Amino acid sequence: MVDHEGEDSSPADGFGHIPVLLHRADELLGPALTVNDPQGGGAVMIDATLGLGGHSEHFLRTYPQLRLIALDRDPHALEIAGGRLAPFADRITFVHTRYDGIEDALAQAGLPAQESVHGILFDLGVSSMQLDESDRGFAYSIDAPLDMRMDPTTGITAAEVLNTYSHGDLARILSTYGEERFAGKIASEIVRQRAKEPFTTSAALVELLYRSIPAATRRTGGHPAKRTFQALRVEVNGELDSLRAAVPAALDALTVGDASCSCRTNPWKTGSSSRKSLPGRSRRAPRGFLSNCRGWDRSSGSSHGGRSGRPSRKSKRTHDQPRCVCALQKELPGGRRHDGSGEFHRDAARAGGRPDGRG
Repeated sequence: MVDHEGEDSSPADGFGHIPVLLHRADELLGPALTVNDPQGGGAVMIDATLGLGGHSEHFLRTYPQLRLIALDRDPHALEIAGGRLAPFADRITFVHTRYDGIEDALAQAGLPAQESVHGILFDLGVSSMQLDESDRGFAYSIDAPLDMRMDPTTGITAAEVLNTYSHGDLARILSTYGEERFAGKIASEIVRQRAKEPFTTSAALVELLYRSIPAATRRTGGHPAKRTFQALRVEVNGELDSLRAAVPAALDALTVGDASCSCRTNPWKTGSSSRKSLPGRSRRAPRGFLSNCRGWDRSSGSSHGGRSGRPSRKSKRTHDQPRCVCALQKELPGGRRHDGSGEFHRDAARAGGRPDGRG
């Protein structure tokens, strides 16, 4: 789903790019960025997943005094976004790192790791640019080398995962990261096939998945490769490990009363706005934070699901489309904002509103 209100559809260096849920992200982060100055003066924002820079461009244009720290692990994305955001170069610090590198990024920007940031944005999942680049191996519709690294300069490839992991580890990542019902069967087929010939390109894997998944499931469950490719991508890039480390760093970096916002493609697995993503914690917001999560966005045509925010059966079939935006707001003990207007900021955190009521 794409939020068409306030979206930016301008291409970036040959890549058409529409940032997802842009208006909703601004609703949630805008009040924190403008609490001292309507133009964002004195405010610092982190875009923890820069990509092609669509979200960053919007916030920099909307708040002309805002300072931005832009993170991305993909050097190609940083290069493209750097060109796109060149008009704002004096207000941006670019950092080549994963989104769990917030503390180091702040150090590079000359800022402390504690309470120095007013808003943080996470846009989780694979980017459209990475899907469009056929040689990256993210897309199952194109035969390409099985790479799937978001940072192609480091780390293990998807081919290495397929060719070296044990049957048990393969089944685990397919089930855990891809919610694949036939994880064990697929893992057995992978082990059997790689003994004859190692995996090198995506076409061989897609063919194996067509053989492994029953025809009845293929007719109703979408492309048979989508869950396996998602699972491999998450494993190759350590996405959940990175997220578990990023959440505490992001919360530490926020100043009192300000917000962290996440756009999520698969919220029941990779949410960054609750303790669900932290080992051994409950699914509620951390102590000292107000939570705002609408679950699945109604404008996507999918239901929000139950109290847990888990999507309906229909929405799960299309879970590769971003539809969920959540936020956390940091508060003083007793729910008071540092400016004393506790009740407004409680309501604003829930409704995404602004002090003037225009939200």
